[in-house]
Amino acid sequence: MSLVVLPAVPAHGYSTYLCTGYVSCQDKGYSHAGYRTAGQQMWWRMYAGHNCTNYVAYRLVQNGMSPERPWSGSGNATNWGYAMSHLVDDVPVVGSVAWWKANVPGAGSAGHVAYVEQVVSPTEIIVSEDSWGGDFHWRRITTSGSGWPSGFIHFRDQQVEAEEAPVITGDVAVGETLQATTGSWRPAGTTRLQWYAGNNPVPGADQPTFTPTAAQRRARLSVSVVATKKGYADGTATSSRTRKVKPGTLTTLSAPAVSGTAQVDQVLTATRGSYGPTPEQTSLQWYADGSPVAGATTARLRLTPELVDATVEVRESAALDGYRTSTAAVPAGRVAPGVLTVSDPFTLSGKARLGKTLEVAPGTFAPADAEVTYTWRRDGQAVSGSAVGAGGRRYSLGEGDVGRTVEVLVEVARPGYETHTALLGTGGPVTTRSTMLVEATGRRHKVVADVAVSALGVQAPGPGGTVHLFIGDRVRSAELDGGAARLRLARLDPGTHRVRVVYEGTDVVRRSRQVLRVEVPGE
Repeated sequence: MSLVVLPAVPAHGYSTYLCTGYVSCQDKGYSHAGYRTAGQQMWWRMYAGHNCTNYVAYRLVQNGMSPERPWSGSGNATNWGYAMSHLVDDVPVVGSVAWWKANVPGAGSAGHVAYVEQVVSPTEIIVSEDSWGGDFHWRRITTSGSGWPSGFIHFRDQQVEAEEAPVITGDVAVGETLQATTGSWRPAGTTRLQWYAGNNPVPGADQPTFTPTAAQRRARLSVSVVATKKGYADGTATSSRTRKVKPGTLTTLSAPAVSGTAQVDQVLTATRGSYGPTPEQTSLQWYADGSPVAGATTARLRLTPELVDATVEVRESAALDGYRTSTAAVPAGRVAPGVLTVSDPFTLSGKARLGKTLEVAPGTFAPADAEVTYTWRRDGQAVSGSAVGAGGRRYSLGEGDVGRTVEVLVEVARPGYETHTALLGTGGPVTTRSTMLVEATGRRHKVVADVAVSALGVQAPGPGGTVHLFIGDRVRSAELDGGAARLRLARLDPGTHRVRVVYEGTDVVRRSRQVLRVEVPGE
């Protein structure tokens, strides 16, 4: 056990007593930390009662040190600094031990120790102490004279302590700003902050806010705060680690768009969007019915016939390191067939008569590689065979066409386009020439004419229609029956008469006439 004798020291230029005695000091607000009672016990095997070493040992055990003396050998105050020289420097800190060697100003032959209660400045401290043969007191010490401690032993310095640890809030993602608190500290002091990604400090990240970049993707973030207070050891507290930094999300500032008409042979144009932050690259891909169009990766897409009826869209992908790839799909609509343009129309020439040939004059159209087909129809029904020639543009009218309506359907077609159609006709049925046979007989005061009309292509019972018998200014008419008729014209004078027989024809059988002379006998 150690014995330290420190006589009462009056106020000097370097030392000022603030209070003396347990009760007096307590009344003035200077605590004895319970030593008034606890001092009856020996701490670190020091003498109990008024004793600088027992008092300081008690305070250190109070601060959490072991009740066992941390060194072997003498417990005299002067030996403290030598035995624990690795903990000694000249920097006072609250909770450190002010240490005087033996036989220096402020200490006796056994040296002296005191508990540093406050560090006013590097040149002024306030200590609490007890003295063998003296009393308990608080004292202010300055470097303005002799008596400044020989050094300070840092067993367990009082440090700034965190009452609340730092906390990180916000969406832990690239590009998202996080906020960190610095925690709360006792006593309050100055704080400085450092962000960490994993175990590594992030260079320059020393502010309460921090926005992770691609470099921190998949790392767990934390914040370390160092709190400083004059006279106290620095306090350090670290926040809980965040979850891993997830990829950021690109913000669409303006969406991509598509202009143009969704129709074969037209061109669609994509306008790229804009994003924040600016992506490293954007790419385009056109799709048809959900499948990518081969090679369609530019802003323009010409709609080919293969895309007719497909639903087309463009997808823009924006990529930036550390961010999720952003993909925006912009519909362009269902592709309508193209329109064939016919600048010069198809025309039909030829007369609708038996034996004639009808012919189509090709028109002018675009695209020029469209395919043209000709379908000849008789009364609406398609016909084919030897009557159709010249690639279908010509048609020879035969007996089977007589009395029928013959027309041609022209179709101009190309894959992916609306088929252009034109129905060309002659405006009426196919006609045939009539052949008329007349047998006229002169009788007493009259003429009798037997008329027979035939026509190729006209089936039995033969053509109909009206036939006229003209003699002078007189006329007789009759309707053909089975292609024949008898006409009589009476009250004629004897002699030779010029007789005209006229067949009026029909809409199918053409008109014919015959002139002959008939002798009418007299009485």
